[in-house]
This record gives sequence, C-alpha cells and structure tokens, in this order.
Amino acid sequence: MEWFYVTPIAGLAAVGLASYLYKYVTSQESGTERMREIAGAIKEGAKAYLKRQNMTLAIFVLVMAAVLGVLYTVYAFHEGDPLGVYRGISMAVAYAFGSLCATVAAYVGMMAAVEANVRTANAAKQGLKKAFPVAFYGGAVMGLFIVGLALLGISLLFYLFNVVLGWGDVKASNIVLGFSFGASALALFAKAGGGIYTKTADISADLVGKVELGIPEDDPRNPAVIADNVGDNVGDVAGMGADLIDSYIASIVAAMIIGAEIEKPLLTALPLIIAAVGLFASIIGALVVKQSIKGNPGAALNRGSFSTWIIFAIFLFIVTYFSGLEGTEWLGVFLPTVAGLIAGAIIGITSDYFTSIDRMPAQKVAQASRTGAAINILTGFSYGIVSIVPPIIGICVATMAAWYLAIAFNVNPFYGIAISAVGMLATVGMTISADAYGPVSDNAKGIAEQSGLGEEVIEVADRLDAAGNTAKAITKGFAIGAAALTVLALFGAYAHLVDIEMLDLMSPEVVAGVFLGGMMPPLLSALLILAVGRNAERMVEEVRRQFKEIPGLMEGKAKPDYAKCVDIATKGAIKELMLPCSLAIIVPVLTMIVLGKEALAGFLAGSIVTGIIFALFMANSGGLWDNAKKYIESGAHDGKGSEAHKAAVTGDTVGDPFKDTAGPSLNTMITVMSLVAEVFAPLIILLLF
Repeated sequence: MEWFYVTPIAGLAAVGLASYLYKYVTSQESGTERMREIAGAIKEGAKAYLKRQNMTLAIFVLVMAAVLGVLYTVYAFHEGDPLGVYRGISMAVAYAFGSLCATVAAYVGMMAAVEANVRTANAAKQGLKKAFPVAFYGGAVMGLFIVGLALLGISLLFYLFNVVLGWGDVKASNIVLGFSFGASALALFAKAGGGIYTKTADISADLVGKVELGIPEDDPRNPAVIADNVGDNVGDVAGMGADLIDSYIASIVAAMIIGAEIEKPLLTALPLIIAAVGLFASIIGALVVKQSIKGNPGAALNRGSFSTWIIFAIFLFIVTYFSGLEGTEWLGVFLPTVAGLIAGAIIGITSDYFTSIDRMPAQKVAQASRTGAAINILTGFSYGIVSIVPPIIGICVATMAAWYLAIAFNVNPFYGIAISAVGMLATVGMTISADAYGPVSDNAKGIAEQSGLGEEVIEVADRLDAAGNTAKAITKGFAIGAAALTVLALFGAYAHLVDIEMLDLMSPEVVAGVFLGGMMPPLLSALLILAVGRNAERMVEEVRRQFKEIPGLMEGKAKPDYAKCVDIATKGAIKELMLPCSLAIIVPVLTMIVLGKEALAGFLAGSIVTGIIFALFMANSGGLWDNAKKYIESGAHDGKGSEAHKAAVTGDTVGDPFKDTAGPSLNTMITVMSLVAEVFAPLIILLLF
C-alpha cells in the first residue's frame, strides 16, 4: 500500500496543473469586441447544449442507480452476505459518482476550450509560436483534469471500501466496477449526442455555404456557423474526452477485478499505480510540447507524445521492479504493459500516415477529386479499409505477447492482457490534450475568419487547425486500439466472474451470440448516421430559408439567426441519441436472459471484432477525406472553388459522421456492453438460473 499513495498524489497534481493552465489561458488577451461577441455565442451555445443533455441524462442516471441498488441488495442477501443493503447502496452511489465525475470533467474541459479558442485567434496575430501554447494548453486542461479526476475517483473508492471499511479486494473492486459503468454509460451518451450535434451543424454549413453558395467555411453570413463552432466543443472536446476516459477507467478496473479474483492484492493495486506514473509522464510530456514548437505544430505534438511514452517506460520499469512481486513476476507485468504501449504507438503512427495532409493517402484522395465526388469517395473508402491492417496486426501481436509473456513469468494471462490495456492508456492525459487542441484551433480559425483578422492570421490559424485534424485522427485511432485491449480485458474479467473456462464455438447458442454481437456495431453506426442525416435535413432547410427570407444576408448587410440553428442541433441531438445508446445496454441483458452466459460471451466476442474494424475504418477514412479537402484548399489541383474542391467537400461531408459520430462512438459502445455484461450477468445467473 506504500506505492498506492502515488495514485491520489498523481491525481491531485494533474488537477492542480490543469487549474494553473486554465488561469494561464484565461489571462491571455481575448481580442476585439467582435471576437469576444463570436466567442460568447459559441460559449453560450455549448453551455446550453450540455445543460439540456445533463438534465435529460440525470433522469437516466437516477433510475439506473436505483435499479443497481435494488438488484445488488437482493444479490447480497441471496449470497448470505451480512453487508446486505450496504452493498446495494454502495453500488448505486459508485455508479452515480462515476457519472458525475465524467460529467464534471467534460464540462470543465469544454469550458477551457471555449475560453482558449478566442485567445488563440488573438495570439495568432503575433505568429505561430505565440498562438500554439494557448491552443495546446487549452486542450491540456481537459487532458489533465479529466484523467486526474478519474484516478482520484477510482483510488478514493478503492481505498474507502478496501482499507477503511475492510471489505477486501474482491468486493471493493466490484464497487469500483459500478464507478466505471457510470462513467462509460455517460460517455456513450455524451459522445453519441455530441457527435450528432457537431456533424449536423458541420454538414449543413458546408452543403449550403461551401457547395451551394460558394462562401468560405466559417463565413459569418452562414446561419449554421456558430452551431458548427459549438459542435466542435460539445462533440470533439466534451464527447471525445468522455470517450477516452471511459476506456481509461474500464482498463484499470478490468485489471483490478482480475487481480482480486486470482487473490493477488499487489496485482489488484498495480493498475492504479501504473496509471499514476503514466499521468506523471503525461504532465512532463505536456511541458515538453511547449518547448519543442519550432514552426511545425504537428511535429511538436508528436515530440510530446514520444517523450511521454519514453518517460512512462522508464517510470514503469522502476515501479514494477521495486513493486515487491515475487521472483521474476515483475517481468510478467512490465513486458505486457510495454507491449500495450508499443501497440498504441503503432496505431497512432498508422493513423498519422493515413490521415496527415502531408502523406500520400490524403494527397491521392485529393488527386482523385479531379474526376469527381464518386472517385474521391471510392478512393478514401478504400484507403480507410487498408488503414485497419496495421492496427489490427498490432492489437493481435500485443494480445498474444501479453498473454504468453504473462504465462512465462507466472502471471495470470488474462491479467497480462488487462495490464497491456492499462499500458496503452496510461499516457492518455497527453493523448486527450493533443485531441482537445484540435477543436480549440478549429474554433480559433473560425473566429479569425468571422472577425476579419486578415489572411496572415487566418493562415496561422489554418496551420494550427491542420495539425489538430491529424492529432484528432491519431487520438481516435489510439482510443479505438485502447478500447480493443480494454474489452478483451473486460472479456477475461467477465469469464472469471461467471466461471467460463472454455467457450464452445460449436454451440448454437454461442454462434447466435457471436452473430448478434457482430450485428451491434454496424447497427449503431447506421442509427447514428441516419440521426445526423435527419437532423442535418432540418438545419439545411433552415439555412436556406434564412438566405431566402432575410433581406441583405448574402450581401453581409443583415445578421443571420444563429440561435435557431443552435436550437435545431440541440433538440435533434438529444432526441436522436436515446435509441442507439439504450440498445447498447438492453441487448446484452436480453441475450443473457434468453440464451445464457456462454451466448453472452459469444456476443461480446462478435461485438469486439466488428466494432474495432468499423471504428478504425470510419475514423481513418473520415480524417483522410477531411485533410484531402484541406490539401486542395492549400492550393493544390486549382485550389478553392475548383471542381476538385467541390468533389472533396462532398467527400468530407460523407466522412464527417464517419469520423466524428459513428466511429468514435463504437469503441465506447463495445466497452459499455462489456461492462453491462460484468455488472448484470452475476445478478441474472443468481436470480434466474
């Protein structure tokens, strides 16, 4: 337990540094009155959306907490557990606490982003070196605060129930599972809802503004432009941060549960300790980024990431070597963790290659745009499929390496896979910081254009934005790979909890479960993309109406009704997110009740395979189409307004819900379904079977 205290210290250090960076960002000049007016509208819209979303989801959280409380109370009495009602109450509180932590962290990160965007735009007047730290540290508030809060929440609950109340490793870990379920469920709703919102606005602004009227992307005459800027924050900041933290918490909890089930107290605490040193490495990496800006924001972000990984590997060696594990057991933890870290790096490098504006795939898609939108889409689609190969191979190698390395050094192989997921996600503080930098710089570019700051300033903001697009693509690929290892770890934890030693693939129930699970990611993708389409139809009609009915709007003599578009995006997103997200919770439970625990194991296996493939393909192809468009806008193939540009805009429009709505939601969905299996399966077995 001496090492355990590193965990809350790391969490507090991260939250403290995030608070300092928030003050640094807000102390910068916010520019002209026009800039502050635009930023204020973005901030107001983002707060209004999150308020409505959180009020809606609060009802769901309270109902689910009550259900968990009742079921776990009954479960405890059936087991003859003297704690009885206390276990039920504790599970309900842990679930609500996890939901609250995810909500608060996402809100704080989003507020930092909306404060940073206008200040980044203003700093761009003085050049790239002045603007970059403001944008990055605006994102780092999200990265450090959300990870620090998550680590504090897990360590607080585990210490309270294990040490203070003396419930032991197994029961304490199960309570922490409730915390993870709460965070994951909220993450799924936040990512799906934010994704629907942001792509509704983005597609509408592009289709009417760029394609139909030929005006710039962030032209203030476009009624959808403020909703588009708001969407960057509620989807790419709040939503994506909740998504990554969901996998982060789930990976730690899965390893803790397996450690507790195999009755190894030190292995139960090690995931928390490893996550803590990963957070320290992220803090150092975030400081490295500012010092390494030399004219290329993307290179600075990459240097920060590589520095973080190297520092973490050093810390990891120290922690595992001196952990007190018997003999060479420390190698059975160290080496699988490194395997996960390397797999994460491979996924990040692959996403960078397939989505970066400077790389061959994006330039080939741009070239294909000269022959029209169809060839642009076919080329981007094909490269998106090819892009899944290195990450899938990396995940396979990491899984097998973690399994066999753990066995070689007398560690449970499922624990080896679980700890490799922790290794991949331990540096997620740096990953989220780079990801949140993307929408900050995107908003900064929009504010610069809408405020008429001039071509030189817009060019600086555009360079920040291009690096942000690649950073977001890398983060999405990283999050998907991390989810793959996390759900494999959760799969192992589920097998331990329900006593499945071997899965019979010849069993019709298992085969049915595999197909049902394999169906879920494509179904969720379809429902989310259809939701974006329906909502975008409403907003496109509204944008067209305003240009038709407001005299002088096209000439810039009248002001559009931004609030109407913000309201359409908000109402539509809240309405549309409920069905797909609810299915992720309901279908696994029904599979268990109707077909049994082995079928549910098959269900999880099927969802993992199709979920990872669809998520990687959608995230990478979407980023590829986006940067192919930006490559043309930089002057290639006759530049803006050309036929190639119009085709690329169409491709980017197709890719928007791929990369920002459906793709990133899938890794959250498969994590949630795995957690649903762990939380409800033991109860169903006891009460119904």
